[in-house]
Amino acid sequence: MLPFLVITIPWSPNLFKLGPFLITWHGFFTAVGILVGVQLSLWAGRKIGYNEDDAYTLALIGVPSGIIGARLLYVAEKWDQYSSSPWSIIAIQEGGISVWGAVLGGVLGSFLFAWWRGYPLRKGLDIASFGLITGMAIGRLGDLVNGEHLAKATSLPWAVVYTHPDSPAFCWSNPGNALCAAASNGFGVGPHHPATTYEMIGDLIILGMLFWCFFGPLKRRPGLTFFVFFIGYSVMRFAVSYLRVDSADTLLPGATVPQLVSLLAVIGSIPAVIWLLRQPPIDDTPAPLPPGRVPVRRR
Repeated sequence: MLPFLVITIPWSPNLFKLGPFLITWHGFFTAVGILVGVQLSLWAGRKIGYNEDDAYTLALIGVPSGIIGARLLYVAEKWDQYSSSPWSIIAIQEGGISVWGAVLGGVLGSFLFAWWRGYPLRKGLDIASFGLITGMAIGRLGDLVNGEHLAKATSLPWAVVYTHPDSPAFCWSNPGNALCAAASNGFGVGPHHPATTYEMIGDLIILGMLFWCFFGPLKRRPGLTFFVFFIGYSVMRFAVSYLRVDSADTLLPGATVPQLVSLLAVIGSIPAVIWLLRQPPIDDTPAPLPPGRVPVRRR
């Protein structure tokens, strides 16, 4: 039975060209996601008294580190495609990034810099989690418009199809189209899962959990909110990846690269979470004033 709630995406994945650079919907929403995510992390930092200059510095380190990590993991996953043309590795304007690579690269680059400069590491990780999950959620809007990631046919009432010939999912959505047959890739499944939209919804749910943990039960346990994000995203991405068909398989039977990274992320997080749980809660309550003293309000 075909889905009765089929969303048709008719738009070109490309916005415009700026000299040699092609601006796509994916790139546009990625940029918006980065800007909004950084601002949300700065806001969270102000709420806990994190030095704003330090937070800006970490953002300036984390964003390029994330971009580099996103590209490197994508190239590693598609090495058969890039091994014959090494110069295409740096042609990031043509597309091709890994969300997991962005997370790992951005966190690692910022963490190492913060450790070197002596910034508060656990609080820094907590505020970074807000920006990371927000940026990924907004970036997935670009995936929805572009049709960049292919998913399996759906037996659910809803689905997506792409009708613009420039969309990467055009032939996937229209298997009998003459253009696809002429290009010798007339495969496809027709209406299929909006898998990246499922991930966006999962990102927003995780963001809600972060707010609750950060200002609630984990308020005095810095570092744990980050692992709510990290483990939560790993589990969600592992599950959603079962619906995707555009990721390379690993040596593990039936597992893709994002699933393997998700599994390793959860396993690697366990020792850190145990260590954090053993740390005493931090009391940020101001010390009481001596008798006869009144607080001075500074302008």
